[in-house]
Amino acid sequence: MTTIAVTGHMDLTDAGVPLVRDALREVLKPYDDGPLTGVSCLAKGSDSLFAEVVLELGGRLVAVIPSQDYRRNKVKPDHMDTFDRLTSVADEVLVLPHASANRSAYEDANRTLLQRAERLVAVWDGSPPSGKGGGTADTVLEARGAGLPVDVVWPEGAARRS
Repeated sequence: MTTIAVTGHMDLTDAGVPLVRDALREVLKPYDDGPLTGVSCLAKGSDSLFAEVVLELGGRLVAVIPSQDYRRNKVKPDHMDTFDRLTSVADEVLVLPHASANRSAYEDANRTLLQRAERLVAVWDGSPPSGKGGGTADTVLEARGAGLPVDVVWPEGAARRS
């Protein structure tokens, strides 16, 4: 069984979404011949696209929810249906014990992703860490520091909302 976690940008442009979805499919396709497990926080953008591709390829999904209030306070109305659908089909939903979705909860969620995975897929434009902690670049650096293989996905034409 191969277990792959994801980190990535939430603010993909509408035009970039299909490009990222196709690139994720290409990165994950080599793992669909055996049991594939995807580990995701199911945030809007990269996390949910990854989860959808894992399921499309017949893999199992593990959802890591950063806090007890995450759905209520952080999942926006335009992402609620996707979030609910993905949590309902996940083989495992792990809600971390943080009461509130804050930087500490996000950092803990990212650590949990990395602890459960054999490799990381990062939908990442290469921008440096913001200094706030818990972001895509931080997770990539943490994975690399731990010796976890990282596949960076940023197809030509992908962009973030400004």
